[in-house]
Amino acid sequence: MSQINSATALREAIEMRPSGPLYERAPTRDQEGQRLTDFMMLIPGLRDRPGAQFQSVLQHIEDVLGRFQEVVFIDLNVPLNLLWVSARPRPGLIFDIAGRLRRRVPEALLVGQRLWGANGRV
Repeated sequence: MSQINSATALREAIEMRPSGPLYERAPTRDQEGQRLTDFMMLIPGLRDRPGAQFQSVLQHIEDVLGRFQEVVFIDLNVPLNLLWVSARPRPGLIFDIAGRLRRRVPEALLVGQRLWGANGRV
């Protein structure tokens, strides 16, 4: 699968049109049959931003995701303020992408399960 065109993917992702459930649209394997990894980021207040600020956030997302050849699918659910990314797995990839996105969009939060240690603390 070739590298995703992040500008096109983001434009398609923000079009206000009905679409099927994400589990039906997001790929689980690449063209070679290798499993993909995925993650979500919450961007609080995204849907309420004025046009220029909204476009600025989209540009930051595009700039960051466009640097990663591993990214194969992007879905931006504006009503829910959620960014979904599917990519070919690589150690540290999710934290690398999420960290870069947070530097450009500080309010963006990686959605994940909390890990608890033996003493009940992280």
